Amino acid sequence: MSAPPITSSPGASAGPVAAGVSTGLAAPIARIERSLAPDIARGAMLLFIALANVPLYLWNRPLDAYGHIADGTVVDRALHVAEQLLVADRARPMFAILYGFGIAVMADNLARRGVAPAGARRVLARRSLALICLGVLHALLLFFGDILSAYGATGLVALAVVHRSDRVLRRWLWVTGTYVLLVQAPVLALLTSGVIPFPAPPPGEPLYGNTYLEHLVMGVTSAAVQIGMAALLLTFVPLVVAGMLVHRLGWLSRPAEHLPRLRRTLAIAMTVNVLSATPVALIALGAWHPDALGRAGAVYLTIAGGMVGGLGYVCGFALLAHRWAARGRRGFPGALAALGERSLSGYLAQSFLMAPLLAAWGLGLGEGLGYAGAYAVATAAWGVTLLGAVALDRAGRRGPFDALLRRVTYGRGRQ
Repeated sequence: MSAPPITSSPGASAGPVAAGVSTGLAAPIARIERSLAPDIARGAMLLFIALANVPLYLWNRPLDAYGHIADGTVVDRALHVAEQLLVADRARPMFAILYGFGIAVMADNLARRGVAPAGARRVLARRSLALICLGVLHALLLFFGDILSAYGATGLVALAVVHRSDRVLRRWLWVTGTYVLLVQAPVLALLTSGVIPFPAPPPGEPLYGNTYLEHLVMGVTSAAVQIGMAALLLTFVPLVVAGMLVHRLGWLSRPAEHLPRLRRTLAIAMTVNVLSATPVALIALGAWHPDALGRAGAVYLTIAGGMVGGLGYVCGFALLAHRWAARGRRGFPGALAALGERSLSGYLAQSFLMAPLLAAWGLGLGEGLGYAGAYAVATAAWGVTLLGAVALDRAGRRGPFDALLRRVTYGRGRQ
């Protein structure tokens, strides 16, 4: 294969890989090649995902004009404000950045094995299509708020730039980022705030319906909307491209070489993160009562700021990984990394734990539950997945859905 030399470090990139004849076999990255920072980040941010998703299971409580529980305790309100300030619309952007990082790492790994760019794109396309299928099934059977299908659709779009130069990637970042800020984010803000009418269940009823059949309908509809928004509104494309650039810069694979820049980016991004989320946090607190357009503006700010905040969290976990580097994959950092290695299984396991427990079609414990109780359930579910990942790690086994994705991506015998 004819290609520019690529360093042996899995986190280093030699830029675009020249076309050539594939002489190698497509195979996943060996564990010894994995960087600690992205695994720690994925493991920790799965808690954020659980906290952000669990309110969708709640019903049969009085709601205010903005859809928040109106009769919650002081603890309920305080925790909900914190979630709006630090978690809402933050976990998905961060995972999108890590998803782009992973795409770039896979592309470089395939190039080192002698796989031509066209062959690498076929491997990545299979992975993206598998994520779409898993996401649709997840939304249909368990949780209508699935995000895997949207990431998979974004991965197909990202194939256009996976082997392009840094200059092209930066151009895509600015162009698609501008498009998202001017088109996608306003549409989502207007829908969320009710300025643009959107079908919704009666107040107090579950978002996904009372029966499993209603949930099935909601799930397939939601999956179609997620895929459509990802493909047409490019929801996560600029974040995925940012993740590719993060890989090429070495911020996650070699954080020790970039400490000043990581700290500076973290400080700026987290300032933007908090300031942009303050309006929605004030609404959740009950300290501000805007009209529909005012709320749309607040939602727009938190969506836009969440894109920056996602990068801030990536930098923060890179700095934590640097501080914990001496421990390696032991102790609490090792537990987070074990879950991060099995992030797909951990993500789906949250739904296996929470959906039957909380949903109206299951045990229905989400009825009348407040924010404090819901966040406790989410944290407990995350804790169970953390312990499960540690057990699998000690047994030398992958997560079941991660193993399935590898088999579909690379084929039997190269997992």
